[in-house]
Amino acid sequence: MEWTFSQEELSATAASFWQHYKGQHIFTLEGPMGAGKTTFVKALCAARGVEDATASPTFSIINEYAFSENGQQYSIYHLDLYRLKDEEEAIAAGVEDTLYREHAISFVEWPDIISDLLPPETVRLQLSVLPDKKRLLRVG
Repeated sequence: MEWTFSQEELSATAASFWQHYKGQHIFTLEGPMGAGKTTFVKALCAARGVEDATASPTFSIINEYAFSENGQQYSIYHLDLYRLKDEEEAIAAGVEDTLYREHAISFVEWPDIISDLLPPETVRLQLSVLPDKKRLLRVG
């Protein structure tokens, strides 16, 4: 599956994404710096009803956002592993806990160092910048 979208189409793309992947809980986000990974996660959070201000977790490693759906409280974890050295450091930071928490969704930027921790059902997202400043999101 793939989507091509502009900044103006971001909200609609996020809504469409959730129609296809609402039951999934762990997503990796890959792409170069500046591809829009954090911006896409912000749009996905908004589409699920997150009211908290969302920001890049580059320095905090993990950001948590809350939303409710059908009377159930959920968390969205946004992880940015760019600054971590290895899997051991990721585990110490609490990354593994977010991946297996009940009623939670995790988005992991720069996931390579924790590839052994990711379950087989992880959905892999690839985001790239197109020449016209649009973005291409590929799933798979």
